[in-house]
Amino acid sequence: MQKISVKGGKALKGTVEISGSKNATLPVMTAALLGESPSNLQNVPYLNDIKTMAEVLRKLGSKAALEDHRLHIDPAGFNKFEAPYELVKTMRASIYSLGACLARLGEAKVSLPGGCAIGARPIDLHLKGVEQLGAKVSIEHGYVHAKASKLKGATIYLAGPHGPSVGATVNVLLAATAAEGTTVIESASSEPEVGDLVNFLNSMGAQIEGGGTSRLVIAGKKRLRGIDYSVIPDRVEAGTFMVGAAITRGDVLLKKAEPEHLTAVIDKLRQIGVQIDISTEGIRVKGTGSYKPADVMILPYPGFPTDMQAQIMALLAVVPGISIVTETIWENRFMHVFEMNRMGADINIDRSHAVVKGVEKLTGAPVMASDLRASAALILAGLVAQGETLVQRIYHLDRGYEKIEQKLSALGADIHRID
Repeated sequence: MQKISVKGGKALKGTVEISGSKNATLPVMTAALLGESPSNLQNVPYLNDIKTMAEVLRKLGSKAALEDHRLHIDPAGFNKFEAPYELVKTMRASIYSLGACLARLGEAKVSLPGGCAIGARPIDLHLKGVEQLGAKVSIEHGYVHAKASKLKGATIYLAGPHGPSVGATVNVLLAATAAEGTTVIESASSEPEVGDLVNFLNSMGAQIEGGGTSRLVIAGKKRLRGIDYSVIPDRVEAGTFMVGAAITRGDVLLKKAEPEHLTAVIDKLRQIGVQIDISTEGIRVKGTGSYKPADVMILPYPGFPTDMQAQIMALLAVVPGISIVTETIWENRFMHVFEMNRMGADINIDRSHAVVKGVEKLTGAPVMASDLRASAALILAGLVAQGETLVQRIYHLDRGYEKIEQKLSALGADIHRID
């Protein structure tokens, strides 16, 4: 098992280039199956989740070749409808094959999904959506089996108990592109990654209105074409490096980051006291000598993202005063708190609230990552901890951050991977 070693005390300084968005690339990859010709995706991050999804596409009969941040997808052989357990168990986004298979083949058999252990993530909204389009759905032996001789447009309400579902929006959107008539998705996810999927599908020839809003209107189209397309930058990677600059009191320029996708993160960091300047060059983040505590409420986009909750908590752990972080999306997303407390943080959990009392210093310790974003947060804490922090179980990290230790090292961090 590999580990990440971090020795704290060095301010991050320099320039970092933000990779393409994992969470945008994965649904676009499945959407490429709907074309009648190949698609070429650019700005694709080289991550384990991308490799897993490419293997899912191959299992469905298509070709998927990744080289130098370019991904060639040829759907010509797409004639199989089963996404097997051994792949789907490692990555929740494999469930997106449900909508694509229904749209092109009229049938889908997808293993119930896995991914990070951050709480219950039911797929009832996914199933409700495709059922309202006319699919008959059953769950047997750990697989979702959906069949539809014909998909028909419908008005579908997708709000869940914690707000709109990104995954359900993606699946219904993919299926609706091939449905007869018009589909309206109310309470759709407005996340930038869904907006990017809408842009991709429209470029393929689909007719979708409302990308980036909570109401999508899809006119069914039988024929779509493959295209060349560049995915958006990764806002969570960008946010992670912004916190890295802030927590080390450094000075980092983020290139290729999209400020419009990071409004909530930028506003909260400025509230804490971080200096952030936006220009044509990118986003420049400078740490300052005086930070203030802040309360953070996790909300669906455009609110503060759940995927940045652990990282902002690492910063607040060393900010004088008391901050409160409220998680409204995933009930188990405070698992990193126990590891941060091993490093000297003073954080107490009260149901969905984490009360963070800022300490003067953190100390290095062996810690274990529970999920993808917790991995990044523990590395951020290690950047300012006295001594060495050893982050274990980093296979999560390689699912969502491309060469994070190399990028941090280039900014001056004392960090390396241990086999």
